[in-house]
Amino acid sequence: MVDSREENVAWLTQEAYDRLKAEFEYLSGPGRVDIAKKIEAAREEGDLRENGGYHAAKEEQGKMEGRILQLRQLLDNARVGEAPRAEGIVGPGMTVTIRFAGDDDEVTFLLASREESGAPIDVYSPRSPLGAAINGKKIGEKATYTMPNGRTNTVEILEAVPYIGN
Repeated sequence: MVDSREENVAWLTQEAYDRLKAEFEYLSGPGRVDIAKKIEAAREEGDLRENGGYHAAKEEQGKMEGRILQLRQLLDNARVGEAPRAEGIVGPGMTVTIRFAGDDDEVTFLLASREESGAPIDVYSPRSPLGAAINGKKIGEKATYTMPNGRTNTVEILEAVPYIGN
């Protein structure tokens, strides 16, 4: 049985965690103060129904609050460091090479949180349809998943090795 808390874990490098923590602290502190000042300045311009600056500032505030919630959830569930993994078994923090059924081309990517955007290779989320389908698979195994367009696709796991960074 899978521990449901493990499903929400985002494995992050220390660098990614520090970057996200700094963004969270800025947005939830000085960022909120800055947007409040923009809204107040726009309010002073008069009629709010026809005040584009006010509506733009309120929209910006909504997006910022959404990002704050996203970051809080991510940081609360983050584990910093190396994900537990075994070479040859697909899991978060692994560099994975796959081949799509009926295609000779190989694709290599890092299976990790999308927040690991600093990686020099493509990053696929373990929660994506492909990531969820291959998670836990061994080299040589195949996995079938449903794409966003509703069609299914099958891949073969060719390699799964721990990601060692740049």
